[in-house]
Order: sequence, then C-alpha cells, then structure tokens
Amino acid sequence: MKKILTSILSLGLACSAALAADAPVNALKVTDSLDGITADSALWSKAKFSEVTLYPQTALKMNDKKANDMNAADKAKKAEVAALYDGKNIALMVKWADGTKNIQGSYSSDTYSDGFAVQFAGTTKKAEPLPYIGMGSEGRPVIVHLQKATASVYEPNGNKDVETQVNRNQTNLFGQELKDYDAKVASLAKTDYERVFTAQGFRSLTEIKDGSAKSSASMTYGTNGWSGTLSRPLNDDYIKSNGTVPVAIAVWDGSKNGRDGLKNLSSWVAVNLEGMKPDAKRLGEITEVSKGDAAKGKEALATNGCNGCHQITAEDPASVMAPSLKNVGGYSTVAYLRESILKPSAVVVPGYNRNAHSNTPWYTIEKGKRISAMTDYSFLDKKTVEDIVAYLKTLKAEVE
Repeated sequence: MKKILTSILSLGLACSAALAADAPVNALKVTDSLDGITADSALWSKAKFSEVTLYPQTALKMNDKKANDMNAADKAKKAEVAALYDGKNIALMVKWADGTKNIQGSYSSDTYSDGFAVQFAGTTKKAEPLPYIGMGSEGRPVIVHLQKATASVYEPNGNKDVETQVNRNQTNLFGQELKDYDAKVASLAKTDYERVFTAQGFRSLTEIKDGSAKSSASMTYGTNGWSGTLSRPLNDDYIKSNGTVPVAIAVWDGSKNGRDGLKNLSSWVAVNLEGMKPDAKRLGEITEVSKGDAAKGKEALATNGCNGCHQITAEDPASVMAPSLKNVGGYSTVAYLRESILKPSAVVVPGYNRNAHSNTPWYTIEKGKRISAMTDYSFLDKKTVEDIVAYLKTLKAEVE
C-alpha cells in the first residue's frame, strides 16, 4: 500500500510540474544607467538568472518541406533569463545553448541567422487579459523587439557615399591605400539588425520606424551558445509598467532554417521589479495553474470533437483544418486556453492553410471581422472547460 501511495503522489507531483508556469524573473534595481547595456557589462554578475522553457512553435506548418523535415523532432529548449532596471529602463539578458553560430549573409537568399526576440504586452485602455503570444490580439497589442545575427552590410547605407560603393576589385588602389579604403567602407557598414514591431493579431505585424520606440539590443556568441541583451524604457507610448512586467522570449536557429514562425517560444513570463509591489492580477494570470482533471479533459476533448480538426499530439496525423495543438500547453497561459474554448473568435489564426481544401476555411469574414470556424463551446459547464484546459496544458514537447 505504501508503494502504491508513493507512486500516486509522485504521479501527482509530476503532473503539477508539467502544468506549472515558469517562475517569475526578479529584476534587480541598479543605480547605473542601462542605456545600451551589453552582455559583457559587470552589472549582469549581480543579477539572478532564472530558467525559462522555450517550446517549438507548431501551430502553423511552414510551406517549406526541407525546414519542416529539419525541425520535425525539435524539443523544447531551456534558456537563462535575468533582468535589471534603473528606474527608467529595463534590461534583459537571454542565454541559450546553440552549437552552431549562424550569421545571415548579405549576398545570400538561402541562409538564415540565429536570433532572439523579447515581447512585451502593450498598454490597453482598460484592464484586459494578456494578448496571444507572438502576434497579440485585437485590442490587446504586443511590442516585439527582434535581434538577428547578421554580417556587416554596406549597401545601401543611406549616406550617398558613391565613392565607397565601388567593389574593392574595381578600384585602382593597392597596398596601404586599399587597406585604408577597406577600413573606410567597414566604418560605414551597418553591422546591427535590430527591429521593433507592434501587432494586434495575426497579419498585423508592423515595424515601428518613426523613432518612437527606443531600445538597444545585441547578441554575443560564446563557448556555450548565445547571449542576447535588450534594454528599453519601462514606460513609453507602447507599454506602461508597474511592479510586474509580462514578457515572452523567442529564439531562432539558423542552422535549421529557422525564421518567422519556425522558432522556440516561451509563454508569458512575469518580471517582478525589485522594491515594487508585484501586480497581483498580472502575476496571477501568468502563473495560474489549472485546477481541472487532465485525464477527464482528454476524454472531454475527444467527446466534443476537437481532434476532428486539430492535431492534438505529435503522434496524431497532421491536420490542415485547424492549428496544431501539440505544443500549445508550452507557450499558452491557462487564461488564453480558457478564452480559446469559450470565445474562439477572440484570436483567429489566419487560414486556411494554403495546402488545405477551399471547403475547410479556418474563419469567415463578417462585417470586416474574422469569425473563427471553430464551434463556440461556451455551452460547456465550467468544470468540463477546466478539465480540457488542464489537458491542453500537458501538450508540450519534452526538453532537450
């Protein structure tokens, strides 16, 4: 009997661990300015790094057979995340293992770079649930800071330096004069690929180019992989921070043709600012653990026909009738999963998949708005919904 009870207890603890969200990251308060901070700053030695799990984003299948084959067996990755703030700015460092250093060349269209992104929840007029990870939700924007590892790119640099836009082999320069020419071209080259975007739902991603989003990001490759840093204001036109800052982390692997949606992605992670009172509502939403029964949820999911359109686990055949759910528990909060069941049109993934039949669209357009083809399951009783949510939270790849 003792062995049976021990086994049941171990199973329960394992299930709880599978459902639990990543622990909050504690941002250390510092007096030094964080403007332009990089990975080699001594300030990071004072910060506490927390483990965050990044899951393969598999809701949509790319129309690239080679890339799909290369990433078919992808597992979740562990990243180390630390945060600092100086009262005006917040800085994050993300460290993740990557055995290959991939730099996107300026003269190649079939190479892909390593990269990382940090996403923040944008400001809304009233308190709202957190937006969908990756692309935000209508009325609930996200701000995405993207950094890619790229080679130095000279043309065009926007300075109209015609005399240095000539290929070095087409000049009449030799010896020291050619070295001086190369040095001048290098000094004018762009070596940083940093972009900032805002989005309020799929197909709404827009780059912010008017200078209103201030930030500084960089990437450094070392013996164990990459370290990426980002600093940005705590408050600006796009986000208003309090004691808890929700962020999500993504990384790309260029050696596996990673780009766009082919990446590893975390769920929302709470960054608590040292010395400030945490936002109980935000913290509760991010760290909420479903109280449902996952085993009963699996049965309810099948009973209600969810697997008729969705791929549920990696063992199930792929479907083009709806987004795959095989990793949805990894990068989704309990609140988002609950909303998806009760209000399927709150976040609509664009479709249908270009490889699907035209008779199986993922949504229709009504009065200019996308309406999901998924059944509204608001008729389900509360317990059944929570059971399904509990099961969906177990759907995630194992960690490599």
